[in-house]
Amino acid sequence: MRNLDLTALRSFVAIAETGGVTRAAGLLNLTQSAVSMQIKRLEESLDLKLLERSGRQVVLSPSGEQLLTYARQMVGLNDEIIAKLTDTGVAGEISLGVPHDIVYPVVSKVLQQFRSQFPNVVVNLRASFTRELQEGLSRGEFDIILTTEEGLMPQGETLSRARLSWTGAEGGTVWRQRPLKLGFSRHCMFRPLVQKVLDKEGIGWEMATETDSDRTIEATIGADLAICVAIEGTEPPHLVPIQHGGTLPDMPDSLINMYGAEQAQTPAVSALAELLRQGYSDLKAGTRLGATVSNLREVS
Repeated sequence: MRNLDLTALRSFVAIAETGGVTRAAGLLNLTQSAVSMQIKRLEESLDLKLLERSGRQVVLSPSGEQLLTYARQMVGLNDEIIAKLTDTGVAGEISLGVPHDIVYPVVSKVLQQFRSQFPNVVVNLRASFTRELQEGLSRGEFDIILTTEEGLMPQGETLSRARLSWTGAEGGTVWRQRPLKLGFSRHCMFRPLVQKVLDKEGIGWEMATETDSDRTIEATIGADLAICVAIEGTEPPHLVPIQHGGTLPDMPDSLINMYGAEQAQTPAVSALAELLRQGYSDLKAGTRLGATVSNLREVS
């Protein structure tokens, strides 16, 4: 009976989740040659080709795609066993506040990673509007918050600069109408920004609905009754970026900021903050966290 090398499986998963051998080596604190050798031994033990290389691109083979699911499960189970049987007694609760539109893809993946490291720490995730999150932090309701803003307030740090794109219903045409129909909740930070940009460009606009409900806004936009702006890559499944060909004005970037990390009271809070930093760093580098990578670009 043959046994798979768990260290090699971890390297294989790291390549899939970070985008290449170089980044995987950095994540695992190994040399690039060591990671490459582990993958070679894994391929030899299975007598299968797991990665296919073409120039600077790395592509998972069909066998590699099949292995990835099992490899993640094995590595995750190993980490869970180690965490539970070598429990250092770190326990408690962390309150994390995040705007609705950036829960995916980074935050959800970070919470999975955090749970494997701190199985006895409960993270209470609350999704709300940036302004409400800032007020809650000042009242001591949160340990850490993320925000979407034009600038950075004191004691905060910027994790990412995100591009805003016009978003609407698939195949929609309402974006061609004037005045432009807008769909934003009353507390959305992007609402006054969009209105300001449209006023500057001399484009008439009106609100299609007045509500605090994100679900209502999404339904309105999905019915092609309004459009909005969204952080690129965070659009709900039934909404798409509008291909307007320059008809609509370019939007300024939005900052994704973190507050509370500098005042972290426990190692667990500090660890969560560091995972959030790393998550957005990976996203900025082009990594799709948790994706079953079928087309990865090697970055040297």
